Amino acid sequence: MDAVSQTGSQAAAPTARAREQHGTLINSDFQTFLVMLTTQMQNQDPLNPIDSTDYAAQLATFSGVEQQVKTNTLLESLSSQLGLSGMAQMASWVGMEARSAAPTLFDGAPLTLYPAPESGADQTVLVAYDSQGREVMRSPAPASDEPLVWAGTDSRGGPMPAGLYSFRLESYAAGEPLGISDVESFARIAEVQNGPDGPVVVLDGGAVVSPPDIKAMRGAGPQ
Repeated sequence: MDAVSQTGSQAAAPTARAREQHGTLINSDFQTFLVMLTTQMQNQDPLNPIDSTDYAAQLATFSGVEQQVKTNTLLESLSSQLGLSGMAQMASWVGMEARSAAPTLFDGAPLTLYPAPESGADQTVLVAYDSQGREVMRSPAPASDEPLVWAGTDSRGGPMPAGLYSFRLESYAAGEPLGISDVESFARIAEVQNGPDGPVVVLDGGAVVSPPDIKAMRGAGPQ
């Protein structure tokens, strides 16, 4: 079912529990520290008492650690909130189509691809790979950035099974290789998730794409 993923909210619960555990641990450690400090004061040598500055240094050190832990917890909370906010803003993307170099779901219908030949290329070759990264098709292509259509066939012209496929474009000039570039295609956005590094989109077929890697957006349906 298409929906904004609940991954973010589900992940927030363990984070909240972790912060609560951190707080409990700090309070417990602080009480233990006070007991140890009091015991140290009660059992010190009256003829050679511990310098008061040593006590102050111990308190300052523990207080500094406590404040750092609290600061880290606050930063984690803010980061989580910002991630959830970004995910909510991207909720309207669900159902739209995103253009990226991510693997594309082939379901039997031809795929429109968007190549980007290297500058100066006079010959290019389109290469298709299956979900296991195995080359399944290699075919000459126009040395142009105009869209081209992959019919879903292998190098011999046989039909390929449904699944995820990725594409690369090899560029040549006077027979010499210039480089290999990714080939983009449109795919429908199935859901939005809050990933470890921020919101991401999940395309039909399961490919995950970060928003900066999306080059174009459009409404669902062929255009």
